[in-house]
Amino acid sequence: MADNPTAPRGARSPWQVTRSVWYAMFMREAISRTMADRMGWFWMIFEPVAVVAIMVGVRSFIRGDRLVVNAEFIPWLIAGLMGFYLVREGMIRGMGAIEGNKALFAYRQVQPVDPVLTRNFLEGMLRTFVFLIFIVGGMMLGQDMYPDNAIRVMAAWFSLWSLGLGLGLFTSVANALVPEVGRVIRMLSLPLLILSGVIIPLNSLPHWLLEYLMLNPIPHGLETLRLGFFENYHVVPGTDMLYFWLFTLSLIALGLIMHLRFIDRLKAS
Repeated sequence: MADNPTAPRGARSPWQVTRSVWYAMFMREAISRTMADRMGWFWMIFEPVAVVAIMVGVRSFIRGDRLVVNAEFIPWLIAGLMGFYLVREGMIRGMGAIEGNKALFAYRQVQPVDPVLTRNFLEGMLRTFVFLIFIVGGMMLGQDMYPDNAIRVMAAWFSLWSLGLGLGLFTSVANALVPEVGRVIRMLSLPLLILSGVIIPLNSLPHWLLEYLMLNPIPHGLETLRLGFFENYHVVPGTDMLYFWLFTLSLIALGLIMHLRFIDRLKAS
């Protein structure tokens, strides 16, 4: 039965049109992301490997593994880096989605929110694939990368993916309206890496400082992800996935509202 009985024969429903747009944009982004650059896959895997190698080298001097309770330092670090990159790339890639697909807005079926959604979905799939490579590779090298609670790991991974989507929706509009916002966000990536407890355990910090750092939702997701790998891991006090999801859903709603409010300016920008 047709979705709309009053529509002319052969006409597609809005949902069918949207699915076709998403599929076409997904394939376009996937080909551009993985095949346009011969070194694309290499850098996608080499970047986190290089960071892990540097951090392990630093650890040999400061013995940072002693600060992680009931978890091996290298798997703990890999889980944090992969989770953070998932959020960061969702934000950065989403921020440039409107500018990179501006020519497609000439088609009335394509809306500014479509490239943001497809880019985030593609980035999540690629990052998931890379994370699986790290898990399998770590296990082959004798690292404790097998999760104690796979369901918790998958739930935390999806949660971080959703946070990246919310940030991408928000920053895509903010960057299109005020280009300077993009420069500021890129500059904040490195401080955010440190303040989110990716490479330095937040448990070692004073309680008064920790109260402010935990306003950032990323540590909540990263600590839950690590808890999925190490069931006896002592998470940072104040870790709360309810707070994480309230923040994430509010951010997604705000991003969608901004896309609706400024749709004409986004198409004309």
